[in-house]
Amino acid sequence: MTHSGSNVSAVTQLRPRITHRQDPVDLAAAEQAAASFLTALGVDISGEATADTPRRMASAYAEMLAVPSFDMTTFPNDQDYDELVMVEAIPVRSLCEHHMLPFTGTAHIGYLPADRILGLSKFARLAAFYASRPQTQERLTKQIADELWQRLEPHGVGVVVVAEHACMSQRGALAHGARTVTSALYGGLRDNQALRGEFLALTRAARERS
Repeated sequence: MTHSGSNVSAVTQLRPRITHRQDPVDLAAAEQAAASFLTALGVDISGEATADTPRRMASAYAEMLAVPSFDMTTFPNDQDYDELVMVEAIPVRSLCEHHMLPFTGTAHIGYLPADRILGLSKFARLAAFYASRPQTQERLTKQIADELWQRLEPHGVGVVVVAEHACMSQRGALAHGARTVTSALYGGLRDNQALRGEFLALTRAARERS
């Protein structure tokens, strides 16, 4: 079946491709830099177990920094659903832009639908899209909320991210088990005290279950 130009345009508007422009990756140069970096820190990479470590290190960081594109698929809100939609405990892993050490945790994302609803898998894809780059947790939280707010034009958006940062637990303060909580609330989930309380209570319950 073929589509007219107008229909293709309509589909594109309802399923916009979310992409991130990245510079080309040079794994050979990254491997060489990793070898120099480790050697400068006094790490012996001449042994059988560590000879391939620079290549593995370069590949690992390239994988963690590869931003996955996806279609932001939405559907008509045919039933005029106006209650909170929430997806909790979405796994999140990113790299702290200050130390290039990982932080991992969960994102809890909710919104109050207006004319359109979002495909449920897109919550996780959206979180991964913004997490797959050097980040701060504060920016990550706001970027997820901003994207939903702009794309869906809902009545409200709420995002809570809870994460443990290796740059805090494995070095410096050595605060093992300390977690950072950030939130971004827009529209009804910010201005309506009852809705705000409902959303935050649900995220708190989700954190307690995890």
